[in-house]
Amino acid sequence: MKRLFLFVILSTITALVAACGGAAPEPAAPAQEQPKAEVAQEEPAKEEAAAPAGGEEVVTIGYTASKTGKLEVPSRGQTRGLELWLEQVNKDGITLSDGTVVKFDTKTYDDESAKERVQSLYTTLIEEDSADFLISPYSSGLTDAAAVIAESYGNVMITTGAASDATYKKGLTSVFQLYTPASRYLTGAIDMLAALDPDAKKIAFVYENAKFSTGVVEAAKAYAEEKGFDVVLFEGYDSETTDFAPFLNKIAAAEPDAVMGGGHFNDGSTLARQLYEKNTPVHFLALLVAPPELQFAELADAALGVVGPSQWEPQANYTKEAAAAAGLEWYGPTVAEFAKAYEDKYGEEPGYHAGGGYAAGVILQRAIEQADSTDPAAVKAALDDMNLLTFFGNVKFDTTAESHGLQQAHEMVYVQWQHDDQGNLVKQVVWPVEGQSAEPIYPLPR
Repeated sequence: MKRLFLFVILSTITALVAACGGAAPEPAAPAQEQPKAEVAQEEPAKEEAAAPAGGEEVVTIGYTASKTGKLEVPSRGQTRGLELWLEQVNKDGITLSDGTVVKFDTKTYDDESAKERVQSLYTTLIEEDSADFLISPYSSGLTDAAAVIAESYGNVMITTGAASDATYKKGLTSVFQLYTPASRYLTGAIDMLAALDPDAKKIAFVYENAKFSTGVVEAAKAYAEEKGFDVVLFEGYDSETTDFAPFLNKIAAAEPDAVMGGGHFNDGSTLARQLYEKNTPVHFLALLVAPPELQFAELADAALGVVGPSQWEPQANYTKEAAAAAGLEWYGPTVAEFAKAYEDKYGEEPGYHAGGGYAAGVILQRAIEQADSTDPAAVKAALDDMNLLTFFGNVKFDTTAESHGLQQAHEMVYVQWQHDDQGNLVKQVVWPVEGQSAEPIYPLPR
């Protein structure tokens, strides 16, 4: 932008000197550093009073991804969704009112699923790579670490793949959450259980000792007790646990109607498999993160009937008509358009992590359009004012000092693995009722 300003000043001097009959001064040589924006090369028409700014501005998005480590599976989907958005938006860019076309470059690193790497990498993204905007890593723990850096430098960061409420209750001002907060992750599963079986009274919570899952189950426990359920077991396990036999014994002894909890993909899928192999007598099983992943079907019969909260599914019924009925702005592609584009590019149906990665880009895109600028303060103000419906659902951020950036409007859907007419395992949306693609299986087929 500095070169553009210099160009305009020199052009004005040239015009004034020419009008006075003098010779125009030779323009100064441009600075050697690589600019972010290319100045338009066309000469302005002589009859025009002033030329539009025009040109191309390239802004850098910085983020880390868990290309290795325990979070690799969900992080890969999130990264693929973001990369698809980047590919699409860069075809035409974002045109601002002054004619400037905004396009995007990225800088990314492997955080190795390790929290201790995240803060140094996000510092590098800002200080050395000059990232203009940030996207969070996957998981609440890694995002919480990244958010501290984003806030300390004043960089706008869209967080996706991160549901913990606590991050947004620290007085942050530049971090914006896309996911439904953890405090609302399993409340729908409790409502679903109550609707399916009014006689069900006992719930066991077995969960990963991690920031995200602990926040979810603490809120779910309070909600369950408010609804009259008896929490008969509430116990966490280490993230690296692979043998759940001690927990299965405690579950069997407590005789719950339902088991809820889990944490991330590896531990959740292992817990589901061992519950099945042990033939633990449970009527309802709802686990975090793992069930919505396509790889969960590899558990075969152990996956059947398992419920999982999902931030988004291809069956989700978010449409322009729904936006109009709710009095909301509709923005971006339809559910079907996103799902097809993703499947065409990657050869698989997108899960909610992929949807979240893509949606993070869409939200940043809309904020830049609304701000009509890439200025961070203007983009931040546009995010504060945002309330719209996308293929991913409703997006609106808390703007209070106590919870700034916390997601207010997005809601969960609940999926369950069922057999289709050919006997194949497929995901179905089973809750809420108005979004169902199939009736739920209850009790678990054991």
